Amino acid sequence: MEKIRLTQFAKHGGCAAKIGPDTLSKVLGRLPKFSDQDLIVGFETSDDAAVYRITDEIAAIQTLDFFTPVVDDPYTFGQVAATNALSDVYAMGGEPKIALNIVCFPENVDPDVLGEILRGGADKVREAGAVLVGGHSIQDDVPKYGLSVMGLVHPDRVYKNYGCRAGDVLILTKQLGSGIVNTAVKAQMASEAAEREAIRVMTSLNRKAKETAQKFTVHACTDVTGFGLLGHCSEIASASGAVIEIGAGDIAFMEGAKEYAEMGLIPGGAYRNQRHVQNLLDPGTLEEVYVDLLSDPQTSGGLLFAVPADEAERMLEALERADLGTKVSVVGKVKESGTDHPRICLREKVSIR
Repeated sequence: MEKIRLTQFAKHGGCAAKIGPDTLSKVLGRLPKFSDQDLIVGFETSDDAAVYRITDEIAAIQTLDFFTPVVDDPYTFGQVAATNALSDVYAMGGEPKIALNIVCFPENVDPDVLGEILRGGADKVREAGAVLVGGHSIQDDVPKYGLSVMGLVHPDRVYKNYGCRAGDVLILTKQLGSGIVNTAVKAQMASEAAEREAIRVMTSLNRKAKETAQKFTVHACTDVTGFGLLGHCSEIASASGAVIEIGAGDIAFMEGAKEYAEMGLIPGGAYRNQRHVQNLLDPGTLEEVYVDLLSDPQTSGGLLFAVPADEAERMLEALERADLGTKVSVVGKVKESGTDHPRICLREKVSIR
């Protein structure tokens, strides 16, 4: 098989290649409004997937996600892209059932490379307990891969990215920093340990985290991907009318992420994310590097849960027992809800008591 560096094909890799949230909101705001009595979740609240009621007991979750290479190894790229796409179903509280490949691939590259990408994706679909049933491919100068995924969930147990309540604790199931570390890897400035950790995190399914959370009360949930922790918290805050406090000093970051951020190895998507949240953001006296880290566009990030304070400790213990293979953090709390002035307040530490 031809030895190539997949990341050299694309200017931006993984979820850092997403169109910025400001541009998306302007474009989506021009689309006609759709209504259906069985549509439980559409695109109005920028949630992770659509949910449609089939019966009183079954709702279908539909999502689609694909992107450019974030790692050089084809098999690993397939794993990361598939894990990321499957995550949207978990973020809605569902179970993936059917997946379709989405492929863009250059005609002048060894097709065995494509075969390895698809093999990586197929292995993750199998690990998720879903079935791969085909897909669609086109020729393109820049490789792209992902999945369209259909999952199932009970209509009364759908997770949404709104509905958090005052006093809720925010729990994140993966460490942050993949966008920054991947930027350092592409510049050949990252340590092998940092690269290995980023790959391990990006290829870890959110299946165990979702299954563990189902034993507790979840008021809101999303997965942290291309808009960064701040971007996704801004969606929760805006949709819920919430004031959210984030304690940066309590958050787990990937090895080297803070060091690389201080060196300026920050993906462009982080700055787009900062501009998007600037009207909601109160940075306090927090170091600027933490704003960069919290804005970092994550690829295949963790689930962010808003849970009642009296259940938070037990949920943390359950997540630890589940052995996710990633680091779980309490990232903050919901100070107010139902307000007309949603905000995100950054602090060094946040008391959740």
